[in-house]
Amino acid sequence: MAASTSRRGSVGSLGGFAGVFDLAEAGYRDPMLLAATDGVGTKLKIAIAADRHDGIGIDLVAMCVNDLVVAGGEPLLFLDYYATGHLEVETGRRIVAGIAAGCRLAGCALIGGETAELPGLYAGDDYDLAGFAVGAVERQDLLDGSAIGAGDVILGLASDGLHANGFSLVRAVIADYGFDYAAAAPFAPPMSLAEALLVPTRIYVRSCLTAIRHGGIHGLCHVTGGGIGENLVRVLPAGLTAELDGSRWPVPPVFRWLADVGGIEPDEMLRTFNCGIGMILVVDSGAAEAVSAQLQAAGETVHVIGQISPAETPQSAASVGLSTPSF
Repeated sequence: MAASTSRRGSVGSLGGFAGVFDLAEAGYRDPMLLAATDGVGTKLKIAIAADRHDGIGIDLVAMCVNDLVVAGGEPLLFLDYYATGHLEVETGRRIVAGIAAGCRLAGCALIGGETAELPGLYAGDDYDLAGFAVGAVERQDLLDGSAIGAGDVILGLASDGLHANGFSLVRAVIADYGFDYAAAAPFAPPMSLAEALLVPTRIYVRSCLTAIRHGGIHGLCHVTGGGIGENLVRVLPAGLTAELDGSRWPVPPVFRWLADVGGIEPDEMLRTFNCGIGMILVVDSGAAEAVSAQLQAAGETVHVIGQISPAETPQSAASVGLSTPSF
């Protein structure tokens, strides 16, 4: 499975003490390295309860590589850490198969990792996953948000559902109302509830890299824990406000169901979940139409969700204004 992720720059095979990657062979002249690490969180609890482990490795890769592309980085290599009380070989195989699939989707090589058997630390079938991704970007192509300016257009790329955030709240709703993971999902029949909740995080790497290379993109934002507002503000320069219109994209059924059944207020939904937008691009107004067309051609669903405006004063902290989507 790891061999299936080999790419230009990969050196050697699994089994050594350290993975090796050749940046020159990958075609870089003056590269800056980027690194990201993340996990899957308590989404794992649903995978364990339902014995559905096939897509969880894609989540692991996605949560790391989507962060790299925000800076314009191309993911090059990936390492995983898989820890459990007792190794079940078939479960491990399914997890690693998902990690390899995620690496192929992102175009990065799975060059190593660690499988730890830790009896006494993990109970029963519990396990945990962590991922580590390294990417590169040519120095002059690094995206740090500094080019974002008033008048820029904000594009939102549709998510594939919950991705890998907010699952402590999701599990609380499931437990409070006694829903069965094996039963049909009320918001997505004929899928089971577990199957619908475990849809893997979308990997935006290839589509966003293609758009970045065509020019006009001033900043990106991966929407994870904290939702749209708390993540987008991280890439905005001081003195600017992102004005977002929640009516400009459809909220997927899973979020409407959670809000309704769980009695979750809109503000909490927006702070906890992606609510249908998994990646945001801030684009020069003159390039927005072309960038949108490129992203759509790459398979993304694109919504024009807002614009960048000046703040009250140039010294004002960056801010995000978001009208509430329809839950």
